[in-house]
Amino acid sequence: MHNKVVYHAMKAFQSCGLPVLRFNFRGTGLSEGQHDHGRGEQDDARAGLDWLERNLGLPILFAGFSFGSYVGLRAVCGDSRVKGAVAMGLPMGVEERGYDYGFLAHCGIPKLFISGTRDQFGPRDQVAAAVRAAHPPAEMVWIEDADHFFVGKLDQVQSAIRNWVRVQFLPEIE
Repeated sequence: MHNKVVYHAMKAFQSCGLPVLRFNFRGTGLSEGQHDHGRGEQDDARAGLDWLERNLGLPILFAGFSFGSYVGLRAVCGDSRVKGAVAMGLPMGVEERGYDYGFLAHCGIPKLFISGTRDQFGPRDQVAAAVRAAHPPAEMVWIEDADHFFVGKLDQVQSAIRNWVRVQFLPEIE
């Protein structure tokens, strides 16, 4: 929740006039529960969607970073409350964990993928293949020379999010 990538994504959404909910998955930081390898964490994401619907009643855009992008995409694809999703630093393999993105072939919401060309957990060819296999619309933004955490490139992440939100959603939201 306090990760620099997540913080800068929040600022991008706020700059478009959108409210933002940030939360930690179970077992992270001071949150209760234990890490559940992506299963229970999907329930955490859905609980956040429920809270947003109950308290704001607005169209929902999802954004996640790294493990959060994987878990969040799994949770929001197919949920009619979610109108679009941003996945930053899409992981392909971390510490012997592989990630399967086959479900994206059936995820029809607009999707923005942002990755660095030097992402150590998301090799360019593997990320590109997952995005190509995703149901359209699926836009890919490569941040040149950025690593997984977009060190020194977070302004480009913010710009990509702002541009995508403005083109895809602001005429609809305003």
